[in-house]
This record gives sequence, structure tokens and C-alpha cells, in this order.
Amino acid sequence: MADVFIPVHALKGRGAATRLPHRFERDVRDAYDDGWGTLEEGAADALPQLQTEVRFEDVKSVLNENDSPDIYFDRSINPYRGCEHGCIYCFARPTHSYLNLSPGLDFETKLIAKRNIVEVLRAELARKSYRPSHIAIGTATDCYQPIERELRLTRSVIELLNEVRHPFGLVTKSSAVEHDLDLIAPMAAAHLAAVYVTITTLDGELARKLEPRAAAPHRRLRTVRTLAEAGVPVGVSVAPQIPFVTEDMERVLEAAWEAGARSAFYTVIRLPWEVAPLFKQWLELHYPQRADRIMARIREMRGGKDYDADFATRMKGSGPWADLIAQRFEKATRRIGFNRERIALDLSAFRPPGAAGQGSLF
Repeated sequence: MADVFIPVHALKGRGAATRLPHRFERDVRDAYDDGWGTLEEGAADALPQLQTEVRFEDVKSVLNENDSPDIYFDRSINPYRGCEHGCIYCFARPTHSYLNLSPGLDFETKLIAKRNIVEVLRAELARKSYRPSHIAIGTATDCYQPIERELRLTRSVIELLNEVRHPFGLVTKSSAVEHDLDLIAPMAAAHLAAVYVTITTLDGELARKLEPRAAAPHRRLRTVRTLAEAGVPVGVSVAPQIPFVTEDMERVLEAAWEAGARSAFYTVIRLPWEVAPLFKQWLELHYPQRADRIMARIREMRGGKDYDADFATRMKGSGPWADLIAQRFEKATRRIGFNRERIALDLSAFRPPGAAGQGSLF
């Protein structure tokens, strides 16, 4: 597998610039310049458009337990592995390495759908030992990425949660969440659902580079408005914050508030494992003149390293630059009015599913 830049003209709609070898690969092949200009000629050739491939898997478990002290939810559900949105900063990219796939272009072109997710989830919720707790949908990859329109796995999960009256929250960059308002809005009215929409920047050109197949920023704002008007508690995630790249946090928060969001949170960019070299490649491709400057600030927030997984600092970073981002967020949210009331979901309404697949009568 060659770690060679793919020409920009072949990368339309993709975030990564290479099929970066994953960390478990033993044999790596690099393209070789034989002195006859073959590398340059190959780069100039028109390549076929990178197609999205969907694979299916049968999983043994669905609910992921969380004991990380810096994460607010207790359990999570991810209907898909990989994500066609292609966000270059996605911290979940290294999970494709466990599948013997590249965290680069494979992560956004070779997607895995958990086709038996509802059957397994039903069995897990029916266990006598199960106790309801906060479930977050789409924490690793976007639960409303484009293939959801056809496969509808996220919708099937929400249908089950609605059946058993189990509360959930979800986070997305997609306007496709609006298609499930017939389920989400009534559950929200019963304090069983909340939605967060990630808006990293209002700059459409930057968003196309950072998150090439996610909805445009103005479309996400319209989704916030649609959710809010339907009575759904909606928040905004202004994550990740990237020094000298995403510089309009305050404007994003103001626009989200005007659209109807009433809660907000942020994180700073995280570069675990293969995400670091992928992000550096992205910087060299799109922002070569300030790449070193950006990485210097990121390392400043990580104790001089590309990334530090310490629970105390991994979400917000540390040091002067991280403090500055925190101050900006706190001042803006206080001034605008965010986070004055906590979104509370009702755990008491849960009724385990019956053995025959029906909700319990008692």
C-alpha cells in the first residue's frame, strides 16, 4: 500500500489525501521515482472517481459502555464504521486499522454497516440486568452519513428506542436527521430525545475542505431551526477548534442561537494515532504556508506532542492557547445565553422489550 498523495483533482468530495498505511501493517510499498518522470506523469493522469463501498457485518454487541470521566454519556451506539463525510480531523479514523483498512481514504470509502443492529440491541435492552442510562447515537461516526438514506439503520434504532421509551441523544452534521422528525419530535416532547448539530465553521469553502461530504454550514443551521421549531431540544457543537483554521467560533454560536440552539459545547482538535500524519498531509495540501504554525499551536496544547490521551486534557487541551479558546467559548456562550438550562432526559419511562419483540405491557 503506497502512501502517495493522490492528485487534488481526484480528491473531490474526499478529506484524506492518501491511503495511509495503518499502524499494524507489516509491508508498506512506496512509489518510486525511477528518474524518468513517471511519478509526475502518474500524478497528472486523470484517476477514476473514488467510489464508496458498503460492507455488512453481523455484530455480537451494540451498546458500548463508557467509563471515561471526560464524556457525559454512559453508553453509545454507532450503526456504522467509517464515515463518508470524510472529516479530516475525525478521531475515529484509527478504528479502521483494526479492520486491516487504511484510516485515510479507506475510512471514508469503505464503510461497514451493522445490519443486525436492531435485533442485538433489542436483546441487550431485554436483559434483566439492564438499567436505562444515557445513550448517545453517532459518537464515533456520523449516524446520518449519506448511506443512512438507503439503509436506515439509525432510524431502526430510534424506532426501537421509541417502542421501549428509552431516552437518547445524537450528534450529527447531516440534514438527514430531519427525515426522522416524525419519531424524534414526539419523543422530545416526552423528554426522551435531544439532538446536537456540529457546526465547525460558517466558512463554506473551509467546510468543503475539512468535512467534504457533510452538509454545508448554512444547511446545518437550517436543520437547527427545523429541529427547534419542532420542539426538539437542540444544541450546537463547535468542535473541533483548530488554531488558525477555525477562527469564527463566536459567529457560529451567534448563528446557532438565532436558529434555535440553546446548549453548546466544544473540543479542541485531537490527533490520535494515524490522524496526526493524515492531518499534516491535509495541511501541506491545503495550507502549506501556515502548516508549521498550526502544528506548533496544536503541540502547545498537548504538552509538546501531537496528541496526549490524558483524560484531564484530551478534550480541551492545556496551556495558554487552550486557555484562550476556553475563555472565548465561555464569554461567548455567557453573553449569548447558552447552557442556562440543562437538557434533562427521562430515564423512568423505559419499558423493556418483550420476548416476542413487543414492548412490555407492565
